Amino acid sequence: MKKIFFFALLMTHILTAQAQPVKTTTKTTPKPVPVLKTFNDSLSYVVGEVAAYGLTQQGLGEIKLNNTAFLRAINDILGKKTTLVDDMAANTLLNNYMSKQQEAKVKPAIEEGKKFLAQNKLKPSVKTTASGLQYEVITEGTGIKPTAVDTFVCHYRGTLLNGTEFDASYNRNQPLQMAVNQVIPGWTEGLQLMAIGSKYKFYIPYDIGYGVAGNGPQIPGGSTLLFEVELLDVKKKQ
Repeated sequence: MKKIFFFALLMTHILTAQAQPVKTTTKTTPKPVPVLKTFNDSLSYVVGEVAAYGLTQQGLGEIKLNNTAFLRAINDILGKKTTLVDDMAANTLLNNYMSKQQEAKVKPAIEEGKKFLAQNKLKPSVKTTASGLQYEVITEGTGIKPTAVDTFVCHYRGTLLNGTEFDASYNRNQPLQMAVNQVIPGWTEGLQLMAIGSKYKFYIPYDIGYGVAGNGPQIPGGSTLLFEVELLDVKKKQ
């Protein structure tokens, strides 16, 4: 993974650079920096530039690198030595770092959602589960309830805290049909509380919704989501 990751960084920058138009200039060619005495010196410096640009493009440019460890990793990989961190641990480290960076960017939205949910849970009609899911029963049905492996059929409307509607099956006049375990965690949990014929309102925290990444421009990262869900049918797994 790490060899592929480093190579991808290099190729990303190289291809990007090739796609850019060549800028003409009347300035004279600058004199080589004294440290770059040989062709290999210059090439080494350029490879360093490529790596740095690639790291920046991957969202890793703000890391305060330990240069000794950084160079050790490069030398280990280029020297085909056993690396100090295996692929699984490397992926975990990178994913955790990227998640923390993204979470910091959407912190205002997360805090807004927490404040809303703290007030919302005080309403007598709102129930809160262990996961943080809040729901409100609008109509209680009498049919069967789905399990995680079943398929549900429902109409729904989804909005942000500010009231912006980002999706609604009612607008398409076409109910949604999916497996209960193939939707966001807040839905997977909430649907299993509902019987056919029920209509609930879900209040879904970001961490059991679309997380810090969000879902396209309609659902920003860290968003608490509100859904009106009407369960029309359940298709039991055969």
